Amino acid sequence: MVDNRERIRGPSRDGREGLTSPRHVLRRLLLLSEGRQYREAAGVVGRLGPSLLRSVVSELPMDLLIEALPHSAYLLESFYSRLTAVLPSPKPDVSVEPVVWHLVKLFGNPHESGLRQRCSKLIESIGTWSPTIRDILRERRRALDQAIQGLGIHGLTSDQSGSLTALHTALKTELQRHVDTYKAAIHKLDELSPVTIHQDPAQSSHQRLLAINYDDLQQRLIDNKTVLTLLDKPALKQLGQLVDALSQRVQCDKEVLFCIGEIKRSDPLLSCDYRPVAGIMMNFARGCDSVLRLMGPITVPSSPGGYSCCSDGYHSDSADSLPDETNSELIRNFSMLYSKNRVEIMEYLDSIPQLKNAFYLKTKILFSIIVLAFRSCQGLRERKVAEVRRVLGPTGCDGESSGNTKVSVLNLEKAVRQYLQDTADSVPLGDIEKQVSNQILSTLYEYPCLENCSQLQQYTSSCVRLAWKMVNQSNPYYLDNDFTHGLLQPEKQERHSSYSDRNSNIIRAYVWPALIQEYRCILKAVVIT
Repeated sequence: MVDNRERIRGPSRDGREGLTSPRHVLRRLLLLSEGRQYREAAGVVGRLGPSLLRSVVSELPMDLLIEALPHSAYLLESFYSRLTAVLPSPKPDVSVEPVVWHLVKLFGNPHESGLRQRCSKLIESIGTWSPTIRDILRERRRALDQAIQGLGIHGLTSDQSGSLTALHTALKTELQRHVDTYKAAIHKLDELSPVTIHQDPAQSSHQRLLAINYDDLQQRLIDNKTVLTLLDKPALKQLGQLVDALSQRVQCDKEVLFCIGEIKRSDPLLSCDYRPVAGIMMNFARGCDSVLRLMGPITVPSSPGGYSCCSDGYHSDSADSLPDETNSELIRNFSMLYSKNRVEIMEYLDSIPQLKNAFYLKTKILFSIIVLAFRSCQGLRERKVAEVRRVLGPTGCDGESSGNTKVSVLNLEKAVRQYLQDTADSVPLGDIEKQVSNQILSTLYEYPCLENCSQLQQYTSSCVRLAWKMVNQSNPYYLDNDFTHGLLQPEKQERHSSYSDRNSNIIRAYVWPALIQEYRCILKAVVIT
């Protein structure tokens, strides 16, 4: 940049320096920028004609102006606005992404006062000049959202008995079971008739097989059935599920590292070694969301009063959170799941003697079911995407890959996710329902009354079916996973009307989780204070 600055300041060799000279304009802009007189510099840009503007913008030291943001926002906004007004086609090669990623960084950690007011017009002008930057931002934000959710899948997993354990422990147990079974099968094969083990190929001809007698047929059946009994065990079928879970975890961590790598490329000074990666990605995602919002108004139907429920005032304060009829219906169903289905199952559980006076236990059961339903459905969705990507995805998508390969992978994933959204009503989810039920029952094994409770199973099915639809939307819904018993946060939590102390802000228990979409709280969590 020193060389660039000297080149701009240096005198013309031929001595021709007029008001219409690109060199003179560049020197003038640089001097005004060094004096932080960005409004005066913007006035100079506003007077430039098309040919002079094209020449100046190709030599502009953009990195200096980017580093000066948000102070230089007025000057950059005048450039992009002027480019849009006088140079519609062909467009000159003007840096857009470096400006946008720097703005994302600023909005992700908003320390500057008045940042939104300073940069809103600049962001609007960038969105007008380069409409494709919106798609890039949305894709990056979606990738960050998925990576953040992927950090939460590394918890405990169900083993064969239905209890929860670490994935590596479950894999070790399952592999040992396979080893023992295979050893027993090999031993049994060694014990079988030499005719079966060391059979002459001629004995397997069609004519010889048709000539087999009754005793040989009976012995062959016994031998094969003995081996089949050893190998065809339900206990041996969990390994595939555990391997799929391990594959999903590997893929999720790769996506996290990819997202962090992209963030570091846009902000080389960022130190990620000792900071929680979730915080880094959430800050960057927040910045993406803010920049996207400022690129232009988003018209959405209003929701006066939100969604109310019968007893707890459970509603959404976000008037801009219902983008279309489908989403409105999903949100309404989620609200009804709390206000109607949950109330009905609570009344039924009250009729069970063991649970009659266990209000907090029943509350935790129903709360856990909806949380586990969302987590399990998110895991299933990512497993399906990973499986298609593994089978059909272009080779070379790991590590260093070409831009075309990355685009192909993104298009493939987009098509798979669209298919999952289109077929959400017809996908069988019995395994997920069973998984959620087993986790509840294995934790509450001292309450056998829950095992045959058909109403609870129906409630679980409703939670899983709705969760599957909501996590497979174009802008997926997810639950706020912050369940710390700290102080009430009014922006995303509200008190349960019947069991809360109105004079206290200390959370004692969670009754229902908050519903989130695009980092906005659509429906607040219900808590007991």
